Amino acid sequence: MSQSVRVIWDDALVTYDFGPEHPLAPVRVELTMALARELGVLDRVEVTGCAPATDDDLALVHDRGYVEAVKRVSATGEPDLSAGLGTSDNPAFAGVHEASALIAGASLAAARAVWSGEVEHAVNVAGGLHHAMPAAASGFCVYNDPAVAIAWLLAQGAERVAYVDVDVHHGDGVQAMFYGDPRVLTISLHESPRTLFPGTGRPEETGADGTAVNVALPAGCGDSGWLRAFDAVVPPLLREFRPEVLVTQHGCDSHALDPLAHLMLSLDGQRTAYAALHRLAHETAGGRWIATGGGGYELVHVVPRAWTHLIAEVSGHPLDPATPTPESWQRLVRERTRESPPLTMTDGRHPEFRDLSAGYDPADPIDRAIMATRNAVFPLHGIDPLP
Repeated sequence: MSQSVRVIWDDALVTYDFGPEHPLAPVRVELTMALARELGVLDRVEVTGCAPATDDDLALVHDRGYVEAVKRVSATGEPDLSAGLGTSDNPAFAGVHEASALIAGASLAAARAVWSGEVEHAVNVAGGLHHAMPAAASGFCVYNDPAVAIAWLLAQGAERVAYVDVDVHHGDGVQAMFYGDPRVLTISLHESPRTLFPGTGRPEETGADGTAVNVALPAGCGDSGWLRAFDAVVPPLLREFRPEVLVTQHGCDSHALDPLAHLMLSLDGQRTAYAALHRLAHETAGGRWIATGGGGYELVHVVPRAWTHLIAEVSGHPLDPATPTPESWQRLVRERTRESPPLTMTDGRHPEFRDLSAGYDPADPIDRAIMATRNAVFPLHGIDPLP
């Protein structure tokens, strides 16, 4: 299905590092790229570097005063709480501007490659820092690279951009930056704000003409319920909106092993979602697809396998889930983390779900979450919310 694919990578992307005790450990992307390389996934794509985002690039979505504050922190390593740097979530560190600007530059490089037609799909697994706000760092995120990429596309003349966020946490920063802009459809599927940071993402947050869409799922939701919710909301809206470009954020912290959240997806369920988004990119956006990473705090068993599957899916050559992980990669995992590595690319699950065509169960909390979203936004798009 894919024609040309670019993976944006620079070894310096691992310098986005909040310290050894922070859950967002850069080893997760190091192990991802090593696994993708050793399984031959990167042989099927073009891997290119990138330049840091400029101040003008960042100013597409961030206040210039905030960028200057981040630069001051970067030069000294001293906190600036007014900029959100120096908290337990977002520790200050020397070089934070350069590291953050490079991640934003990688997502910009992906956007440029897709918009220009150089490639059909592009991936930045180090990106997806969706919580950063216009004037403050938040939720482990300093610069909001998906929002920078979207704003750049709009500046080039794109009239409709869709953003689908499957991270377990609400994509609040991206939503906030485009909340009043009907050219950008943001869809976020996440754990309910009643039980998880950042406490936003309720169905009634509908933005301009229903272009902010939030599916708030109950804690404990697993593959079948999550995929049912995705199928009930995402395809109908993308088909109606018909974006010129699809941007997706693939935080894999919805996995049952993730230590910071409470959904129960498997690696196989996440892989199913990647395939669905690939099909939708071709069906609704002419194949123009920009994919980023995101959250994910089980550093060995989840993130590297999930995002290697993502790159493989984007390339058009998905991996057999039964594929063994290479022994050389297993040794690297032990050396870098002292943990036991996974032996195959699957959790051994075979996700299935029932769609809404046979109706919904008002006693089911997942169905209630689905219908709350459909009732809030489908009429604004001229779609019947009832199955």
